[in-house]
Amino acid sequence: MHRRSFIVMAGTALAFPGGRAHATVPTKMTVYRDPNCGCCHEWAKAMGSAGYSVDVHDTDDLAAVKARLAVPPGMEGCHTAVVEEYYLEGHVPLEAVERLLERPHIRGLAVPGMPPGSLGMGDDGKAAYDVYAIPSGAGAPYVFMEVRPRKG
Repeated sequence: MHRRSFIVMAGTALAFPGGRAHATVPTKMTVYRDPNCGCCHEWAKAMGSAGYSVDVHDTDDLAAVKARLAVPPGMEGCHTAVVEEYYLEGHVPLEAVERLLERPHIRGLAVPGMPPGSLGMGDDGKAAYDVYAIPSGAGAPYVFMEVRPRKG
């Protein structure tokens, strides 16, 4: 009888894995930034605090990184990150990164410029900016997510 109970418990554990024994490996993220930019450091730090395994590469030639990834003109931010097969351009908020990892058919996300209040730029809840999706094929960037001030 004890042997049957053990077999049932072991089978259940294999069928429904969970708990601490099957901890998830953090998603790797590579961030390319200007070594003199403080907001890029804050953004990368926020991604690390959210559970991403962040590898920061300081570079004086961000233009080459953006060109290699085919970031469209007008969509550029102050740093570029790569997570799985996607790129993140600029101050992309955590919620958008999480949605991106649901695997939409796009090349990446972009927050052009340095919007005040965006993640890494104060994150004060009063920010208003758009996060753009960059299509995989032909087509113009489109609004993937709107960030608007919190009410209340």
